[in-house]
Amino acid sequence: MNDARNQIPPAERLIMALDVPGIDDAKSLVADIGDAVSFYKLGLELCMSGGYFELVDWLSRHNKKVFVDLKFFDIPHTVGKAVQQLNRYKVRFATVHGNDSIMRAAAEAKGDIGILAVTALTSLDKGDLDDLGFQCDVQELVLSRARRAMQHGCDGVVASGLEVEQLRLILGDRLIIVTPGIRPIHNAEDQKRVVTPRQALSRGADYIVVGRPIYGAADPRHAALKILEEINCGLDAGQAQYFPKMDLA
Repeated sequence: MNDARNQIPPAERLIMALDVPGIDDAKSLVADIGDAVSFYKLGLELCMSGGYFELVDWLSRHNKKVFVDLKFFDIPHTVGKAVQQLNRYKVRFATVHGNDSIMRAAAEAKGDIGILAVTALTSLDKGDLDDLGFQCDVQELVLSRARRAMQHGCDGVVASGLEVEQLRLILGDRLIIVTPGIRPIHNAEDQKRVVTPRQALSRGADYIVVGRPIYGAADPRHAALKILEEINCGLDAGQAQYFPKMDLA
């Protein structure tokens, strides 16, 4: 494993999706969770609620890392300008969707932001891809998009835990891999290609994204700590070289 991946603080490998209705809900949840989570993903729901970038600044002031997950998709010039505007804020990651020229435009404008290319949404399976006109296996599509993301200057990809192992085997450590669709227990929701935290990390994911299992829990802070515990305690000696154990005391 390369030094950059090895230096990611273990506690930051958990990214919580703040999929809540508004800023006040988000701030209250972050306050309740406290230091159990240090990295948050902000998506479309919060963007449409108003005050999205106020929340970005608020999280930064509270020493939280921010992942802007708006999946930029437009003509390349517009995407590049949007990413350029994002550089005014303290943002660790941002997502982009689309073809080669869109990914390249985002990468050229990224500044200090890590650009992550979306491969295939974890809510999609083979039947969904067939309906969309992608006549190929899901893993083939993910690998193709990851290769293109790397060629066009993206820092990493968003990919299901089911594809992480193949990406690491073929592409090595050259891309950051952020894995959503994480479910510590059996899931019967809208995510179809899911894995546990332990599975995602052991297969080579750098970060895992968890939403509902935390914010939907009776005690979100406790739920977050349990996931960190699974990350920590579920790693054997071989995996520990990739993900050093953290102190949860």
